[in-house]
Amino acid sequence: MEEIYRPIWLSIIGNVLLAALKLAVGFLYSSIALISDGVHSLSDVVTSVIGYAGIRISSKPPDKSHPFGHSRFEPLVAFLIGEALLIVAYEIGRDAVYRILHGGAIEVNSLMLGVTVLSILVKELMFRYSVHVGRKLNSQILIADAYHHRSDSLSSLAVLIGLGAQRIGFEYGDALAGLVVALFLLKVSLDIILQNVGYLTGQAPSFEVCEKIKGRALGVPNVLGVHDLRAHYVGNKLHVELHIEVPPGISLKEAHDASEEVKKRIEELPEVEVAFVHVDIKGITD
Repeated sequence: MEEIYRPIWLSIIGNVLLAALKLAVGFLYSSIALISDGVHSLSDVVTSVIGYAGIRISSKPPDKSHPFGHSRFEPLVAFLIGEALLIVAYEIGRDAVYRILHGGAIEVNSLMLGVTVLSILVKELMFRYSVHVGRKLNSQILIADAYHHRSDSLSSLAVLIGLGAQRIGFEYGDALAGLVVALFLLKVSLDIILQNVGYLTGQAPSFEVCEKIKGRALGVPNVLGVHDLRAHYVGNKLHVELHIEVPPGISLKEAHDASEEVKKRIEELPEVEVAFVHVDIKGITD
């Protein structure tokens, strides 16, 4: 199995098992907190399936309808996952406010606390693995899915705090913790959404990345200058266009070799998918 698919399958299998366990214990002891947390885990299964489909689509080679490939599908799916996180944040916040206004007590036992602790530990491990692979492979889908794991871990932490607080008699502990989690999820979801909107709309890279591209070009023999550098994201990879200046006395072959070497060095950058290089003669062409 390819490395990029392992976190997705781990997410699907792990969330199905966790959801089943939390829902079973929640219904057994009439715990709204555990039932809602189990539903949250099921929502992670849905987003992981969407993520798997997005990776499969974005990895397809170029065709007639998509001559530059399908890489924009990956940030599109990551954007949808961000939207799903936004909905989860709203639901957690809404439930927390409802509990504050209407109250509601449950009888907490060790099994309920144990299931919640297990969920926190498993989801945190899944988060760390997914975000590690996502950053390694520059996969926005895996990174977005990883933060969905973190959201579930935090919601389980809120449940644990709430159950613990109710066990010692503080009725609103779980609701207040839920509000904190909802605010954190709101920030994470907005970060994911805004980042991937940039990828989808052809956002330019940072100044530092542009300087890195220029440095690669200027390091090639016979390249005297670089100008008209333009770069934008197509999916999560950059398409780069730039002009290089070469000495007027070199041969056509030397100028061609210089442009090919610039193209090769720029495309070795992990951020870059393809580079288009135009050759200008220093002092003669612009």
